[in-house]
Amino acid sequence: MARKRLVTVGYDAPMLEAARLLGGSPDLVVVCGHDRLLKGVITKTDIVRQIGQCQGSSCQIATSSVMTQDVAICRPADWLHDVWSIMKERRLKNIPVIDAESRPIGVLNARDALEALMLEVEQEETLLRDYVMCVGYR
Repeated sequence: MARKRLVTVGYDAPMLEAARLLGGSPDLVVVCGHDRLLKGVITKTDIVRQIGQCQGSSCQIATSSVMTQDVAICRPADWLHDVWSIMKERRLKNIPVIDAESRPIGVLNARDALEALMLEVEQEETLLRDYVMCVGYR
């Protein structure tokens, strides 16, 4: 799911391009440089904040002027519990997933993280119940 949620825009692309992308289903657009490395993210809140300050041609600014640069990220090898702690602490709905070279490979949504964590707890509960009831043991 994280790979399907990834939507990117160029560092020097107009802000309006990011706004058009956010008009669909994504909640987060990842901003990449020419080297395809993550430079920042843009959310609907970033766009609204900038549009509220638009005067004349200032709505034609680059995404680099609108994006959030202090981005919480995760990697595929990170423990989901740790990633969830960061998301909860910073009140993030989405977090970019990057590879070893800092190239974005997906966007993890809080709902998906919670579902995976709940599934893990349910599996542990089933194993514990089976152990206590001696199911599958001789």
